[in-house]
Parts: sequence; C-alpha cells; structure tokens
Amino acid sequence: MRNEKILIVEDDAEIRHLIQLYLEKEYQVIMKDNGKKALEAFKLDSPDLILLDILLPGKDGLKVCREIRTFNVDVPIIFLSSRREYEDRIFGLEAGADDYITKPFDPGEILARVRAHLRRKEIAARRFDANQTIRRFGDLEINMDNYTVHRSGEPIQLYTKEMQLLLFLVKNSNQVFSIDQLYDQIWGEDKLGDYKTVKVHISNLRRKIEKLPENPSFIQTIRGFGYKFSPKN
Repeated sequence: MRNEKILIVEDDAEIRHLIQLYLEKEYQVIMKDNGKKALEAFKLDSPDLILLDILLPGKDGLKVCREIRTFNVDVPIIFLSSRREYEDRIFGLEAGADDYITKPFDPGEILARVRAHLRRKEIAARRFDANQTIRRFGDLEINMDNYTVHRSGEPIQLYTKEMQLLLFLVKNSNQVFSIDQLYDQIWGEDKLGDYKTVKVHISNLRRKIEKLPENPSFIQTIRGFGYKFSPKN
C-alpha cells in the first residue's frame, strides 16, 4: 500500500464503499458522508487527493471545494456528480476542482484518474527547478520559482491545474498544442477526461490573467489546432 491518503466524500453509502474497494488496495482511504465532516477530515488528516460529491447534505461539494481552496490550492480535487450538463462541469471546475466525473461511472476509471492526478503531482514536484527565472510579459509577471503570478503588481490566485497549464504553455511559448496534448501533459496519459476540462481551464486562466478575456493577449486560440502562449506585441 502507498502512503497517499484519499478522502472520499459521498453521502451514498453504496457508492462510497464501492470506491473504497477499488482504492484501499493501493491507498489509505478516509470516508465521510457530508460537507462538514469532509472539512474536518481535510484539516485533521491532510489528504493527498479528494473525491468529492457535489450533492451533499448540508454544505454541498461546491462550497466545500471553495472553502478548501481558500487555504490550499495544491491538493487535487475530483468532483463526482450526477449532473452531466456542460454548465454544471463549468461550475465545478470554476469552484476549484481539478477534474469532474459524472455518474454512473466505472470504479476502474476512478482508480485510473486518482493514479493520474497523483502521478502528475509527483512529476511536477520532481521537475521543480530552482534556477528558473521570473518571466514578464507587459504587466503580467510569472515567478517560475515559487509558482506565483502577478498582474500590475496584484497577486492572482491560480488553482493547481491552472498554474500547471500556464507554466507548461509559458515554458513552451509559441508552440501550438492540441486539446489532447494539453490534457496528456497536465492531467496524465490515461486520456480519461475530455476536451471540456481543458477548455474550461483555458477560459478560467484567461479570465484571471487577461485584461480582455474575450480578446486575449497571452493565450491564443489557433483555430482547428489548439492553443499557444504567444503574447501580442
């Protein structure tokens, strides 16, 4: 068994224990059935990844996610939801989640996504390079050492996947990447997500770093191909 701890927050006992069966052979599993208990477990146990149902009694998953993100932007959060509409996915990812899985799901997919997110987290930690420099693009400043972003001197809060996506695009400036390639690089090689996840994160990034998100100056869309970081002069 690995040392990573997975917090499962799901009010349906049958689903909760089904996920547990698939994860407990590899990870330490903590299970809670409502938002209040989830926050208490997060503060007490410091899980390495959270599987979070949206429709919870009391404090729902969106509120739980936002509260966690106020003091921790690094822990991967994967939403579990019966809501399948595109707008629901947007709400979930904008609340700070790294991924979104709709019900009903294959428990094997849950395990694969957990592995992928933890693997990407581990790889990102190994790739930390203390010799990186601060990158400046007009009033946008990206510190590649400590993973901070400022615009006009004001700090911009980015969630983990948003930061990873931005750093990847900046390090590979002027190169065009398809949605599939970006998903592989940031979310893992399993290709279990879909293009909506990448598009929502691109939209969130533009909203945070661009003065005019509808006419971006940094993250350019190359129609029919994908995206690139190429600041306009």
